[in-house]
Amino acid sequence: MNSAIIVAAGRSQRMGTNTDKAFLSLGAKPVIAWSLLAFEQCLEIERIILVVRKEQVVAAKTLAQMFGISKLQAVVAGGVNRQDSVLKGMQELDPETRYVCIHDGARPCVRPELIEATLRCAKRNGNGIAASRVWDTVKYVKRGSTVDHTVDRSKLWTVQTPQTFNIALLTKAYAEVKKKKAKVTDDASAVELLGEPVRLVEWAHPNIKITTADDLPLAAAALRIS
Repeated sequence: MNSAIIVAAGRSQRMGTNTDKAFLSLGAKPVIAWSLLAFEQCLEIERIILVVRKEQVVAAKTLAQMFGISKLQAVVAGGVNRQDSVLKGMQELDPETRYVCIHDGARPCVRPELIEATLRCAKRNGNGIAASRVWDTVKYVKRGSTVDHTVDRSKLWTVQTPQTFNIALLTKAYAEVKKKKAKVTDDASAVELLGEPVRLVEWAHPNIKITTADDLPLAAAALRIS
């Protein structure tokens, strides 16, 4: 079985006070609805776990019903940080799950084709991570705003979500995170702690993360909505 965990339990601090970016309007739908619909439409995904802030659990269930998300298995309250929220989602996975796709609900431009591509890679290699090459010139700054040196961009990628894993590998990786009391900002970093190779899946289409209010019109343009 292939399952998905959509994580939308962040505090949205950079959006402003008392703002939950997952429930902001993006066109005719809330931000989180776009991700839910992409996973609903992906034929390879059979179950969805949605992780939201505790005070949004009821609203999230209502939203899922409104948009016909039939694959939704559970809506659960997230943890203090992202890795805690992912672990709470993993606790709800169907025991038959062999591959799990982790996605940040703040990336509404995800497409079923990208989900499927990361899943294919995970079945071959144990994991598949959505990513894009860095095309801008990158400067390394040691302190302040003075450039120390220019970084070789040919070796740089930006890593996104979805990130898909063999469930046994991800479970082992998060056990290592707990053992080392590490903090990771994405799930691939947990696998890196094991010393296991992480495989990137290049994606050239916009996969914008909603971080500030300025990102909403960019996402709307990428989704071609008004």
